[in-house]
Order: sequence, then C-alpha cells, then structure tokens
Amino acid sequence: MKSTRTLPEGYKKIYSVDLQKNKKMLLAVNGLALLITVAMIVPVCFYIPMITLFDMEKGILLYILRFAVLLLGGVVYIILHEFVHGIAMKLCGTKKIKYGFTGMYAFAGSDDYYSKKPYIFIALAPVVLWGVVLLAINLLVPTEWFWVVYFIQIGNISGAAGDFFVTFKFSRMPSDILVKDYGVGMEVYSLHSTRG
Repeated sequence: MKSTRTLPEGYKKIYSVDLQKNKKMLLAVNGLALLITVAMIVPVCFYIPMITLFDMEKGILLYILRFAVLLLGGVVYIILHEFVHGIAMKLCGTKKIKYGFTGMYAFAGSDDYYSKKPYIFIALAPVVLWGVVLLAINLLVPTEWFWVVYFIQIGNISGAAGDFFVTFKFSRMPSDILVKDYGVGMEVYSLHSTRG
C-alpha cells in the first residue's frame, strides 16, 4: 500500500510531532541543520576559499549578479523542494496536496496516510534529486560561481534536517506504520501499541 485516504481499522496513533508546537524538537532539528551547515562549509573552504565569492576582478555587475542569483536561487530552491515532495506524494497516489508557508518554513502535506517505504521516499526525494542536480552544476560553474551554487546545496542538505530526522525515526518503527503528514506536523499510526 502506498497511500490511503482512510485509516484502516485497528490502527492507533503511536507518535506525533508538530514543530510549531514542540519547541524542543524545533530547536533540535535547527541544531542539526546548523551542524550540517558547518560540516559542509569548513572542509570545502580548504578546497575553494570562500573569498572567491567576493571576487570583483570581473567587475561590480558580475559581483552583484552573483549575490542576486544566490538570493533568488535560495527562494526558488525552497519552492522546488516542496514541489518535489508534492510530486512524490502524487506518485504514491495522493490526489490533493496542500502547500503552505508558516513564516519559518515551507511545507507540502496531505490528508492521506502513507506506508513506511513510500513515506521515506517522499521525505528524501527533494534532497536526493536537488543534491544530484546542484552537484552537477557545481562541477560545471567557474570558481567565482562555486559558492553561489554551493550555498544553495548547503540549504538543500541542511534544510532537509527534518526529513533526515523523520526518516531515521520512522525507519526504526514497526513495518506496518502509516504516516499522515499534514504539512506543519505528522502523525504515525500502527497496529502495534508501542509508542515511538
């Protein structure tokens, strides 16, 4: 089963999380994102110094253009990330996707229930797809553009901290779980009564 509109008989809620309400969880996910960011920046600085981002040798217009592309690219990336979550939900049988923005983060959600493997596919689809695309672009751009693309890649990987967290958490739960991801939070149901 990929997704279902109704919760099968006998399923009980074993776990729920809402990052808007659970401040401790929000801090943990943001802390993980910060650690990923640092881990991605520091070693790469030895390979391509970050000062190349600020290189004005080819003119002020190119310098301004790089920062405009970085800013716009970051915003477009967030939209594309959630769009890929939505496409993955559609591939799992969902008819109606809800998109939104809470002021802190964007989301894609639905009222459907997803079995374990399809939900992990949904959670990881954007970070994998855009990770490969951004890596390919990073390998092709000139040095002065490297950090523009790489900062978007950092946003891709660190911004998926919540996706990594739920993937790890749910992979350790019973194989029969059903996940309802309504965008700002999620609920997990199982025939087993042990809580996650």
